[in-house]
Amino acid sequence: MSERNLTLLTDLYELTMMQGYFKSGRSQRVVFDAFYRNNPCGGGYAIAAGLEQLIDYIKNLHFDEEDISYLRSLGIFEEDFLEYLKDFRFSGDIYAIPEGTVVFPREPLVKVVAPIMEAQLIETTLLNIINHQSLIATKAARVVYAAEGDGIMEFGLRRAQGPDAGIYGARAAVIGGCVGTSNVLTGQICDVPVMGTHAHSWIMSFPDEYTAFKTYADLYPNACTLLVDTYDTLRSGVPNAIRVFTEMREAGIPLTHYGIRLDSGDLAYISKKARKMLDDAGFEDAVIAASSDLDENLICSLKGQGAKITSWGVGTNLITAKDNPAFGGVYKLAAIENEDGVLMPKIKLSENTEKVTNPGNKTVYRIYDKEYHKIRADLICLVDESFDPADDMLIFDPIETWKKTRIHGGTYELRELLVPVFIGGECVYTSPSVMEIRDICTQEKATLWEETLRFSNPHEVYVDLSDRLYDIKRSLLAQMSAGALD
Repeated sequence: MSERNLTLLTDLYELTMMQGYFKSGRSQRVVFDAFYRNNPCGGGYAIAAGLEQLIDYIKNLHFDEEDISYLRSLGIFEEDFLEYLKDFRFSGDIYAIPEGTVVFPREPLVKVVAPIMEAQLIETTLLNIINHQSLIATKAARVVYAAEGDGIMEFGLRRAQGPDAGIYGARAAVIGGCVGTSNVLTGQICDVPVMGTHAHSWIMSFPDEYTAFKTYADLYPNACTLLVDTYDTLRSGVPNAIRVFTEMREAGIPLTHYGIRLDSGDLAYISKKARKMLDDAGFEDAVIAASSDLDENLICSLKGQGAKITSWGVGTNLITAKDNPAFGGVYKLAAIENEDGVLMPKIKLSENTEKVTNPGNKTVYRIYDKEYHKIRADLICLVDESFDPADDMLIFDPIETWKKTRIHGGTYELRELLVPVFIGGECVYTSPSVMEIRDICTQEKATLWEETLRFSNPHEVYVDLSDRLYDIKRSLLAQMSAGALD
């Protein structure tokens, strides 16, 4: 999957703009920022994901003969431009926030510093990769939080919007905290745990439920989770499962990973009844797993009702992020090189305040409370700025500027979030394994205050601008306004 040539996975206008830059001799360096404006699902944060696939895309970025022939057939590209594309390679710099990191609106997740044609070309695919995986990782993190330590299994492949969404959605779900996936190809490609039970068709293909359970237990004694709701959950399914578990115990077969799965009905009521039946039969450690169109809100509700479920299989609502199907990331020009080789800040205006961009070549610092190691705020600043944690720091909302917070020196720590990924076209970053990224994500989520993690009216983590960056933005806004009045 990593060696696919995705060069033409782009919007046509990226290529027509490239030709325009080429024909007009525009080759200066630019800075583009990829960021998003609102947290998914009405939450208080998002999870960055997809960087490894972005790296693969950039490494394999080239136009082969078939690509050139197709572009020629469109009748809109001139031969000198097509000749240029034959030797095209990415030669710029890319900085990114590592996968698994907690992120917030308006801060750059990826920064591209490259010749304008190169930076323009990669916009669409960069957003496609980062938007999708960040969305699913965020959704998974919410589901995992709702489960309060219970295992979440990603079961959504058959409902995903195509193979890539299923493969990389499952990858992102594991990054967000899922213990594994039913997707075997994701397991192979990403080296993550694969797991599952059996379908109702397995039960129905046998003369009776007991025989189906017994056959399955004989085949998989060390992974024996039985689906008990094909016929009558409490009168047939659970009693037959208990009969099989009893026979296994009497035969001296160790009962290690075993239990039942519920896929329909009143999960709170049935799980409590099933738990009592299993406990009374001496199977106190049997797992009760559940599926059936689950999401974070339903899991929270079932937890509140005292459901005795300890393992959750979440499919459609997770792999599609059904309540919030798009991440909304954007890619905006922030600076352009002048004749002296200096990157000059650029700004995009809008009548919608949140769509006014932050100019310049920037980086992001995270401010942690030193005592609790929780996030106080994020600070977007220019790349040449530095800060001393021994000094007081006054931060303010860049829109509602009267909202100010003084963080006293010695009470906070700083961490720069953007790290170099490509320098001069060469990759300088090694991606951790997916399971390592999952651990990073777990640690990252632990830096959020409970008020930010809650689903209802979460506390907003402020993303502020440094004084210098704010002054540049204000100056550009004033210049644009003055120009509009002339």
